[in-house]
Amino acid sequence: MQGNIIRLALGAVIALGLQCAHAATVNGVAIADTAITDTLRATGLPDSPQAREAIKQQLIARELFRQEAAKDKALEQRADVQASLREARNQVLMQAWLKDHIKPAPVTDAEVRARYDAIVATLGDQEYKARVIEVADDATAGAALARIKAGEDFAKVAQAVSLAPSKTAGGAMEWVSFKVPVQEGKTQNLPLPIAQAMASLPPGAITPAPVAVGERRYLVKVDAVRPTQIPAFETAAPGIRQALQAQALERATLALVTSLLTKAKITQ
Repeated sequence: MQGNIIRLALGAVIALGLQCAHAATVNGVAIADTAITDTLRATGLPDSPQAREAIKQQLIARELFRQEAAKDKALEQRADVQASLREARNQVLMQAWLKDHIKPAPVTDAEVRARYDAIVATLGDQEYKARVIEVADDATAGAALARIKAGEDFAKVAQAVSLAPSKTAGGAMEWVSFKVPVQEGKTQNLPLPIAQAMASLPPGAITPAPVAVGERRYLVKVDAVRPTQIPAFETAAPGIRQALQAQALERATLALVTSLLTKAKITQ
């Protein structure tokens, strides 16, 4: 709620169109141009005069709010403010401690290359662009399939009934490739029956009957098939490195938590 109020107030200040130099002062308090640059970088926005002006107005507004809050001497003594200050202090200290103590192993160029080669080795000769509709039972799957056979667009039915995250995109999935015949554990994380259905369908075709995966039922449509497009190592390497770094961080964090748990006395 407070965040919404602050955003509304910042918007109001920007709407007033305050005119300042690149480095502004607010009642004698300087806002350095470097603060504008740092905030711009943190937001990830392209550097433009419009973006810099908008950020400058936000920094001006924040400084105005800070000054007004500082004038209210009773504010800091309020119980809710005290609780928030304690929580903020704890968060700052915790983050600083974690930064000092979580030391993930660095990811080497050799590890990135090895992961790239392993991924490429799992790819088949062809890749598939497919759509899926996921439903909870046979009856719903049968009704959805009947609508499609009657001429309704697969994507429209997916948007109406699918339970999959891809429903808003009409059931569309990313291009995926795997070796054929399809083997368990080598399907790019797809359920085996879904991958088998993709590999068996020509472009434009839909599974003639719902595909069972556990308790869920799926309809699969293959939009297109093409020779597998393997990205060059230089193109794929940054994403692979980022994924490996995230895994290293997760392992280091788990090791630290495990170490702390072994020393702690916890009662429940």
